Amino acid sequence: MTAYQDVFQRVEKKYLLDSGQYHHLMRRLKPSVIPDRFPRSTIGNVYYDTPARSLIRTSLEKPVYKEKLRLRSYEIPAADTTVFLEIKKKFKGVVYKRREGLPYERAKKWLTGQAPPYEDGSSQIAREIDWFLHRYGELEPAMFLSYERLAFQGKENPALRVTFDENILWREHQPELDKGLWGAPLLPPGSTLMEIKIPGAMPLWLARELDTLRIYPCSYSKYGSAYQLALLRKGRENKGGIVCA
Repeated sequence: MTAYQDVFQRVEKKYLLDSGQYHHLMRRLKPSVIPDRFPRSTIGNVYYDTPARSLIRTSLEKPVYKEKLRLRSYEIPAADTTVFLEIKKKFKGVVYKRREGLPYERAKKWLTGQAPPYEDGSSQIAREIDWFLHRYGELEPAMFLSYERLAFQGKENPALRVTFDENILWREHQPELDKGLWGAPLLPPGSTLMEIKIPGAMPLWLARELDTLRIYPCSYSKYGSAYQLALLRKGRENKGGIVCA
């Protein structure tokens, strides 16, 4: 599916907005942004992890380098629906994402070691994902997350991307893309998760708008937050930390 970008390198900043901040910011953004190529989407993700959940546990310790593997779809997939297997890495604040699009059934077989990604050879990205799978050994579906996304890009700088995620749902039970969009809400009612994504420094006009509305970046991970909520449900210690500052 060539309409989608396969390689990303950018800085990503996250912000948790209440309803007032969201509506005020949307009004201020209108002169400077336009709808993204895919302005509205429903996104489903399955995060893969070791049985001991070592990937997310390491991530919550906030190391200089961390990585995760997820399977993403923009609809509830059938066997032949194109989905995206993604490696997402973060090093010193810069996010690197590489993803491979392939049919859902083949992606599942690849993840379980039943088949290679392609019968006629693999791309460079596929080989990187294959190396990731061999490095961590036994991986399993650990968490399902879905959300409704509204996306914009800069009017003068198309590389600037601003997204708003609402109705974020999570579940550990049946963490598969084809089981439907259901789960427990991740955010309090009226909250929206905004992400600003750009290859370099944030535009000055946007930094000023955020400062005026007292909107500040938040160290936040959807998978990390869902994992911590799952621990609380099980009565275990809430380790790590999701801190807004």
